[in-house]
Amino acid sequence: MAEPQHGKRSNGRVIAWCMAGVVGMFAFGFALVPLYDVFCEITGINGKTGGRYEAQVTNQVDANRTVTVQFLASNGPGMSWEFRPVTRSIKVHPGEPVTVNFYAENGSDEAMVGQAVPSLSPAEGTLYFHKTECFCFNQQPLEAGESTEMPLVFIVDPELPEHITKLTLSYTLYDQSQKAEVSGAAGAAKTTNNNG
Repeated sequence: MAEPQHGKRSNGRVIAWCMAGVVGMFAFGFALVPLYDVFCEITGINGKTGGRYEAQVTNQVDANRTVTVQFLASNGPGMSWEFRPVTRSIKVHPGEPVTVNFYAENGSDEAMVGQAVPSLSPAEGTLYFHKTECFCFNQQPLEAGESTEMPLVFIVDPELPEHITKLTLSYTLYDQSQKAEVSGAAGAAKTTNNNG
C-alpha cells in the first residue's frame, strides 16, 4: 500500500520538473531575440546595423578617399511588394551625408504594412556605417496599388579602415500587416476602455 503513495509523489515531481522546464524554455525563447540583437549590435556580427545616428558637426569629409556602397533589396516570405533600390551603387566620400531612395509598391489588392530589416557586409563595416534617417526605423503602411519612395540618409565614418573599399547594404522587407492589426486593435481597445 505504501508503494502507490510513493509513485504518485514521484510522478508529481517529474511533472513539476517538466512544467518548470517548459516555462524556462518559453522564457528563454522570448529573451533570446533581444539578447541576440544586443550581441549583434555590440560585436557587429550578422551585419546588423545600429539604430538612428545623430550626425556630428565635427565630422570631416575625407575627399581623398571614396567608398563604394551597393544597395540590395529583397522580400521576406509572404511579402508581395515590389521593393528595390532606386540607386544600386554609389561612390561616397567618408564623412559626407548621402541620401538615396528605395522604391516600394504594394501590388496586392489589400492594404499592407511592411518593415525593412537591414544587413551590412562586410560585418566589420557596421561600426562605421551610420544611418541618420531610414525607412527601416518605422513600419511602412501602403494601400492596395500604392507606391512610394522611401529615403535613406547615411554617413560612412571617416574612421572606416582603409582596407574596406566597398560596403553592401541589404534590406529584407517583411509583411507586418497582422502584427499591425493586432497592435492597432489593442490600442483601440485601450483607448475605448480609457474613455469609458
